[in-house]
Amino acid sequence: MNAKLLFLILLALFVMTATFSTHADKSPFAADLVIINAKIQTMNQDRPIAEAVAVSGNRIVAVGSTKDIRKLAGTNTRVIDAKNQLVLPGFNDAHVHFMSGGFQLASVDLRDANTPEQFAERIRDFAARLPEGRWITGGDWDHERWPDARLPTRDLIDRYTPNTPVFVNRLDGHMALANSLALKLANVTRQTLDPPGGVIVRDPKTGEPTGVLKDAAQSFVWKVFPPPSFEEKLAAARAATNHAASLGVTSAQDMSAGADVGVYQALLDRGELKNRIYAVWPLPRWERLAQTGVRAHFGSAMLRTGGLKGFADGSLGSTTALFYEPYKDVPNTSGIGSDEMVPEGAMRERVRGADRAGLQVLIHAIGDRANDLILSIYEQVETENGERDRRFRIEHAQHLRAQDIARFARDKVIASMQPYHAIDDGRWAEKRIGHERAKTTYAFRSLLDSSATLAFGTDWTVAPLDPLLTIYAAVTRRTFDGKHPNGWIPEQKISVEEAVHAYTVGSAYAEFQEKEKGVIASGKLADLVILSRDIFNIDPKEIENAKVVMTIMDGRVVYEAPR
Repeated sequence: MNAKLLFLILLALFVMTATFSTHADKSPFAADLVIINAKIQTMNQDRPIAEAVAVSGNRIVAVGSTKDIRKLAGTNTRVIDAKNQLVLPGFNDAHVHFMSGGFQLASVDLRDANTPEQFAERIRDFAARLPEGRWITGGDWDHERWPDARLPTRDLIDRYTPNTPVFVNRLDGHMALANSLALKLANVTRQTLDPPGGVIVRDPKTGEPTGVLKDAAQSFVWKVFPPPSFEEKLAAARAATNHAASLGVTSAQDMSAGADVGVYQALLDRGELKNRIYAVWPLPRWERLAQTGVRAHFGSAMLRTGGLKGFADGSLGSTTALFYEPYKDVPNTSGIGSDEMVPEGAMRERVRGADRAGLQVLIHAIGDRANDLILSIYEQVETENGERDRRFRIEHAQHLRAQDIARFARDKVIASMQPYHAIDDGRWAEKRIGHERAKTTYAFRSLLDSSATLAFGTDWTVAPLDPLLTIYAAVTRRTFDGKHPNGWIPEQKISVEEAVHAYTVGSAYAEFQEKEKGVIASGKLADLVILSRDIFNIDPKEIENAKVVMTIMDGRVVYEAPR
């Protein structure tokens, strides 16, 4: 290369560099969105408090003072003045039934029916609007609200629904009421035997089914229920994602997604998915998922899979949660193990195989015996399969023996819990299990003190999807009946900061996403929520009255409260 050519190349490079520098000086980096004048609780230990945050694309690029972050606003930047309102990381619901929640939004609402008469009237009115032959499902009724707390029977609704099959579930999902038409379609009669892990409730005088089917017995009806179409599922998912966005839920871990992950993908492709989804499969189908080569937390930041949910027992409200001691009010039973626990050793084999395939295992356990059994299975499988970052989870971890609490931290088992249940069940739980056993029920404080990881969620539709009600429940433990103004089992209350941490950092860890979200920090995904009140600095009793002002997910505003 001659000297003249070299000189021209160097001159061109100099001009290009000078031009770029001049351009950069005139047009510095500008964020796509900034929030200023805020009270930001980042949940980031390195910088717990801030005033402002800047977002570029779908990532947080800066957290700091309003003065500094203002400098990152350009001509096209959306500037949100928080007006001293609280900003938190987006809520991550660690346990939700998202699709069924969407369907419930369009179904009959029985949750606050306070008498059998109200229950029947709502079904009557809803049936009157349906075409003949269409099913009524959902409902989420709670007989514990009724004066005598007796279970409903088909006689309550048969006269209103002679041509409408009805199968409405209790809010915990562990039992449902079928009308006579639904029982006929399912061929459930006096001669039908209880299935393993299920109970057909019968009239004590005649032996005839009353219409209530518990746990695995519900499958008799579900087998004949016409499955919803893809378009119906898409509409339900759309309703669910919009509802979640309005409540500040930017991530949802769907415990009953299974193959419906394709529905979420369709919403994502259409640009309509407003929450990140971790789609969990049924544990009994672990081999089907393993054969695809998928491992734990496979997928993108928006839509992932790789988790498997199993069932160890039923629920306290249905008297099917599995305990070591009998129920006080139904002393002839200590609950039942789920059908997945039959035959003995079946659950352990599934967990061993799924874990060996690199999938994440999450198991529902309510009663103290169920929790002990699952903790023991986890211990055995870890010993057999060797150490790795597997993040076993127990969903609910509801009723624990004192000696089992320390096992969660020791064995690195995540306690995935739903505090709203405490202030709901707390109205009547002690008539089921007594005060002594209740002392370690929803043991948030004891689990945290033992260094266990808590991940919070709602179990929607079993409970409302609103995270603020969950935080209120964890912090106050004030039951709905007003009988525990200082909290039911108050020694198990936790702080607002601890509750929010479980709902953000803890939930992110529970799905292997703590490097991506859960805190407000540079480089993290831009999932944020602005609240109407500073829940850290108000009377805890007022937390339930706070509202979501704005939800930001993946760097875009997905919900704004009407002004």
